[in-house]
Amino acid sequence: MSNSHPRGSSADSNSPVPFIDLVAQYGTIRAEVREAVDRCFETQTFILGDEVVQLEKEIAAYCDSEHAIGCASGTDALILALLAAGVQPGDEVITSPFTFFASAGAIHRIGAIPVLVDIEPDSFNLNPACVERAITNRTAAIMPVHIFGQCAEMEPLWRLAAAYDLPIIEDAAQAIGAEYRGRRAGVLGTIGCFSFFPTKNLGGAGDGGIMTTDDADLAARLKRLRVHGDLGGYNHVEVGFNSRLDALQAAVLRVKLRHLDKWTEGRAKNAARYEELIRAAGLDDVIQLPTVLPDRRHVFNQFTTRITGGRRASVIASMKEQQIGCAVYYPIPLHLQKCFAYLGYKQGDLPEAEQAASEVLSLPIYTELPAVHLERVVEGLCRALDRSTTLAFPVTTPVPQRKAA
Repeated sequence: MSNSHPRGSSADSNSPVPFIDLVAQYGTIRAEVREAVDRCFETQTFILGDEVVQLEKEIAAYCDSEHAIGCASGTDALILALLAAGVQPGDEVITSPFTFFASAGAIHRIGAIPVLVDIEPDSFNLNPACVERAITNRTAAIMPVHIFGQCAEMEPLWRLAAAYDLPIIEDAAQAIGAEYRGRRAGVLGTIGCFSFFPTKNLGGAGDGGIMTTDDADLAARLKRLRVHGDLGGYNHVEVGFNSRLDALQAAVLRVKLRHLDKWTEGRAKNAARYEELIRAAGLDDVIQLPTVLPDRRHVFNQFTTRITGGRRASVIASMKEQQIGCAVYYPIPLHLQKCFAYLGYKQGDLPEAEQAASEVLSLPIYTELPAVHLERVVEGLCRALDRSTTLAFPVTTPVPQRKAA
């Protein structure tokens, strides 16, 4: 269900609140997108071409990387990156169990072995101490996931990568524009991998992905692998596969990229407002707010809380009844997925990931979310938790400089 209310409009406080509303975003850029799409149809260039080349240059500049290479999806970006980095069948790649399936799925797909280690409870990102304990003589790469839009703790991973001569493949699918100590996601490892799935902060009109790197040789290999290993002129020096970015997607993404920082600021303001409202309502004894670490720029692909005390299921049921969108990312950690049973993990092996999976709840955070709907979400949480809904919500204040919990 979709509601298109511009920020500050007289949106009905009783109307349904969608979890995400792409129609509202499109309404703000319709003319620009139509012009870009028409340009592609006028030239009849639909596969790679100048639109893709220009997007690659613009993404590289945005991430401060030397190179950016478009591909067909965020999943393909991970697969291509692993192959380009030299990961072989039977090698081990360390990654998170608390992430979208593609992180470990890409490792499995190339014949390597996902090694899943526990997360930090505050950020939901990889615990570097667990990574270090998992390194063996078969380890070929480390794949941190910048989950929900906040970068993983990278400095200890850099030290491990240097000590063991390992590439770092950043799964930055949810983190375009996120920063770690002033450096952008995508330049914090050997290769950065991004997704342009429509619901991402920078989302296309279908699937798409891109990889960033400062290594010219890796960039050349990534470009080759995405077109069946072809150097040009049907000269195939290795077996790659077909993972080309459509020009139409690139054209749409180039329009959206111009607005990305403004949209990111809107998400951050909504996140700060949620924190203000949830604390004012006295819900922070049950609802654990996201931790924003002081050396990060969190881009809030999701605003992910924890519902403690075993109350998540009842909260979700109540929110659904009230027609207020919310979602669980992710209800089953990867080490407990049936298809990864061969890895030998069991319940209790990765307790922080398992607890997160049982408690997390994401709330609507998109930039165009009307202010009245932010308040309706929190009122809905009050009802779900049997708290008073007679609230004097505080007036919105400038975004505070929030510190780690």
